Formats: sequence, C-alpha cells, structure tokens
Amino acid sequence: MTDKVRQYYESLNGKRVFLLGAGLSHRQLVEKFARYGAKITLCDRRTDLGEEYSELLAKSHADTMLGDEYLAHLDEADIIFRTPGIDYTKPEIQAAVKAGKHITSEMETFFDLCEAKKIGVTGSDGKTTTTTLIAKILENSGFTIHLGGNIGRPLLPIIDDISPDDIAVVELSSFQLISMKTSPDISLVTNVVPNHLDHHKDMQEYIDAKRNIITHQNENGITVLNLGNDITRTMISDVKGTLRLFARQPVENGAYIDGDSLYTARNGVAERFMNFDGIRLVGQHNRENIAAAVAVTMELADRDRTVETIRNFNGVEHRIELVREFNGAKWYNDSIATTPTRTIAGLRSFDEKVILIAGGSDKKLSYDPLAPDILKHVKTLLLCGTTAEAIEKSVRECDGFEQSDIELVRLENIPAAVGYAAEIAKRGDVVLLSPASPSFDSYANFEKRGEHFKKLVNELGTK
Repeated sequence: MTDKVRQYYESLNGKRVFLLGAGLSHRQLVEKFARYGAKITLCDRRTDLGEEYSELLAKSHADTMLGDEYLAHLDEADIIFRTPGIDYTKPEIQAAVKAGKHITSEMETFFDLCEAKKIGVTGSDGKTTTTTLIAKILENSGFTIHLGGNIGRPLLPIIDDISPDDIAVVELSSFQLISMKTSPDISLVTNVVPNHLDHHKDMQEYIDAKRNIITHQNENGITVLNLGNDITRTMISDVKGTLRLFARQPVENGAYIDGDSLYTARNGVAERFMNFDGIRLVGQHNRENIAAAVAVTMELADRDRTVETIRNFNGVEHRIELVREFNGAKWYNDSIATTPTRTIAGLRSFDEKVILIAGGSDKKLSYDPLAPDILKHVKTLLLCGTTAEAIEKSVRECDGFEQSDIELVRLENIPAAVGYAAEIAKRGDVVLLSPASPSFDSYANFEKRGEHFKKLVNELGTK
C-alpha cells in the first residue's frame, strides 16, 4: 500500500459516504471503507438486495436508502460514489454537484490514487478486444498488469496490491468518462459512432464523454487515435502530449495496415512489424484493433513477444466467437454486436454470404447504415426482438433490395431463429448471431444472450 492510498483511507474516518448503486464495485468497497471508519449509506432503486448483500451491510453497520426515493437525501453525504449505471445528469446528482458535494466514482478515485502507469481505452466498438490484447502484450513482455474497469473488474478494491512499477490497463465507457477529472497516461480512442443515445441526451454529450479520456492529459501524456474515424480525427487538436495514430494508410507516428502487413512508424520512418497471415482474429476491424494495440505498446513491449501474443490471441468471448461446426456449417457468436456498426464489422469479416440472426431491444439507433451491408453480405436474414421491424424496414427500403435475392424471416425469439437456421444451413455456410441491438428485451445483458445462443447451438443434433 502506498502512502497516498493509506492517507486516503485514513481520511475516510467519520465521513458519511453514500454509495449510489449496489453494483460489484460498491459491494467490495462497503466492507473496506467501513473498516477505516467511514459511515456507509448504500442507495439503490431496488428494495430487495438479496440475503448476501444485506448480511454484508449489517456486518459493516451500513445504512440503506432503497426504492424510488433513493437519491432524495444526497445533501447528507460528505462523499458520494456513483456507479456508471446511474446517470450523472440526473437532477438529484446535478443538484448535489451545484451544492459542492464531492461526487466521485470507483474509477475516478482509482485514477486519483493509483501511482502505476495507467493505460485507458475507450470507443464505441472494439475496446474490449483491444484492451484485452494490450494487457496480454504487456504481460507477455514481463510487466505486472492489472486489467479492469468497464471490462468487468473493479480496480479500486485491489489498489492496496498495485505497485508503482505495475501497469493498469483500463477499459472506460462513456458513463464512466462523463464525470472523469483525470485522464490516463496513455489514452486510446478506438472509434466513435452513434451509441447509447437512449441514455445520453444527444450525440454531442456522448462524444464529449469519450473526449474526456484525453481532456486532462498534459504534455507527458500519449494519445492514440483512429485516423480513419471522422470523430476521433477531430480529437487530434485536443492532444497536449504525444500523438500516435493507427490507420489503414501510412501515418507519421503509430501503426498502420498495408495489405497483409502491419507497420510501425516513428517520425515518418516506417518499419514492417508483422504479417497478418495465420492470426486467429477474424475480420478487418480486428486488424485495426491489433494496429491500435501495437500503437499503444510499441515503446513498452518486446517486439517478438508482441507478435507472438497477437498470433496466439483467440479474441474475447461473444465477439465473432466460433461456437462449433455442425453439418458442415460454422456457427459464430457475436452477441457483443449491440449496434449497427458492430454488425457491419461482423458481416465484413466473412467472404461468403451469411445466415444472419439479428434484432433485440431498442437503442434509438438508425438501421439504415446497416442495410447495404445486409444486402451485400447476407443471404438469409432471421429477425426477432423489438427492433426486428425497424431492421426489416431499413432493408426493404434500401436501394437494391428489389434486385436482391435475400430471404427475410421474422421469428419469435433466438431459440426459434437457431432452429430455423439449423434447418436451412448447408455445408460451407456461416450462421452468425450479430444482433445490431442490445439484449434487454429478452436477456439481462449481451453475455447472457451469447451464452444462451451457444448452449442452443451446442445442443443441435443431440435431441
């Protein structure tokens, strides 16, 4: 434990700490903060937190504010921790901000206290794959890595065990970034496209939240941006330190793709880094993720071990994940595709036309940009969920639909879609779950949707 962390814990003694949201990070902070004398109040809209959580709160002598009025007494707090799932722009939270209350989050406090090098990754698409690959590259080069953030592991609860010589590799969502007042030492923005517009008031608020990953850097910071994305390209003017780019064209500093090879560039001098032949990640978008990861790690990691790591990297679950081959057809799980742009990337990963399973809950996004790729890459479109009608409408109204031979089928749910796909799939076909929509109409999250899809696919032929 560093002196900075120890002093922070000591400062909590006697403070009234409100934890907004009964999520994983707050579950781990309740007992720790209480141990240092903080007076904990857990606030959550739910009225039943379950036996395990209730026992933890009782053991820590914590109070609760539950139900619809869970944000009604923020004026009583000294420190307020907000989970990313609770909107920072809520009137009650903004009133507390105006009243001068100290509002923070698990991730913000981690960034304030952590003395290790911090690498932050954000973006609309590709951030989990890229974050994971960065961590594996650095770990294979001998660094002690702490991987977390939006990727699923809270880091503040383990800060006692993080040395200044370690590296924290952190995935950051717009909901985490919107209130951040500290930026990572190395910041990567993979891309920015319309997303989460059902939660952000408009696209500009979403962009500004993403931009926060570089806003608080200084001249010692390193920023890695996607030259091929219209929005991230505008962030170049915000860079205060060293700029690196990744692209499908030559860059002055960073990493770029040329044909089947990846190059690194330093002050305009390019060097062939590796050939993509034989890598396990599928798709052009994953080559861009590799370029981004190399641009981040090129001055830190051993080159040979980086290449070795990339060649052995299988990707991340639910991201164009090969589930199995059944009757000669390959089945892929791309449940992470909760936006049209993710599904476009998934479709472009295959040379053959695919049987696509799509649809889910509504995120208030347009499916018009997806329609041309569906006509180009899909032979059978199986639609289910709340957005099925919107996706079908975009496809039918797209130029070229009348001339296409695409088959559109509406089905009740994913089990029905899997059953239908199993009946029509032939040897050499690709069946792809890439919904272009969130899962919340039928599943708690995209992971649960992907797990159910894989279970259904693995059960084919067994009944």
